[in-house]
This record gives sequence, structure tokens and C-alpha cells, in this order.
Amino acid sequence: RIRQQRAWLQQRLAKAFPETGSLAEQQLRQLANDYRINGDLRKLFWQQKLLRRVDEVPVALVLAQAANESGWGTSRFVQQANNLFGHWTYQGHRGMVPLQRDKDKTHRVRIFTTLRASVQAYLKNLNTGSAYKYLRQLRAMRRDNNQPLIGEQLAAGLIQYSERGEEYVEEIR
Repeated sequence: RIRQQRAWLQQRLAKAFPETGSLAEQQLRQLANDYRINGDLRKLFWQQKLLRRVDEVPVALVLAQAANESGWGTSRFVQQANNLFGHWTYQGHRGMVPLQRDKDKTHRVRIFTTLRASVQAYLKNLNTGSAYKYLRQLRAMRRDNNQPLIGEQLAAGLIQYSERGEEYVEEIR
């Protein structure tokens, strides 16, 4: 889906900006909204920012994180909450309390209706979250240099995914 969105976006941005109120403009603005871009899409800066967000995450990276975060599918969070990636929430009704959560913490592990919803939330998180700006920069540099997106290299952009920082990145690699 992201690959299709990106191809459409690239085609759309290669043309003149759509007329105000047109279907193409509405679609472009909806895509920008989905990827948390609030700037003027008539400006190159905001178009480039949107293009950096509407991009793929290498399957190898997705699988490595899913395996790591879910204990290869054995964790309570994946089995009871369809949560492959350890997503947290602060909305109590949408989460389950971690058994070993520190007493001063209030987060819960988010509950998803399906594994697919977990994957979609993960991809949106990496493509829009401020903590993963570096991952998006690395990915954009590879795109700019016509290099393939390699999970092992993009893993450097996950430094903030875990409190373990660089140790986590090395484990994912």
C-alpha cells in the first residue's frame, strides 16, 4: 500500500499542483494528513517532507523488529493483544498493563484487533514519529543516491525505539 501511495505521490508531484477543490487536491491533502504533514503542499519543502514520509520500510527490518519485540511470537502481548512491536498507549481502555511495569509508570501495551493493525501502526509510527526522523533521513539519502533500502543500515534510525538505544540497534541488526 505504501509503495502504491508513493508511486501515486511521485506522479502527482511531477505535475502542476492540482486545482483547488479538485479530487486530486483532496487526495493529496488526505495523504498529507495521514502522514501528519500540515504545511503548504504548494511549496517544495512540504512536498519533499511528505515524500520522505510516504516510503517503505524494508521487510527485513520489519521482520527483525517483530521477531525481537514479540519474542518470536511467544510474548503475552502478541498472543493476547496482537501487538507485534511493543507499542505503548496511555489510553487505558486500549491497553494491557505490563506485568513488570515500574510502579511510577502509567503506560500500557496497546491492544490491536488484528496483527495487520499492529503492522500498520508500526509503519505509521516509523513514517511519522519524531523519534524516527533520522531513519527517514537515512532512507531518503539512500533513495537520493539510487541505493537499495537495506534494513541493517536503516536500523541505525531506531536508536530511540528502545530505552536500550545502541544495544537495541545492534540486536536488530
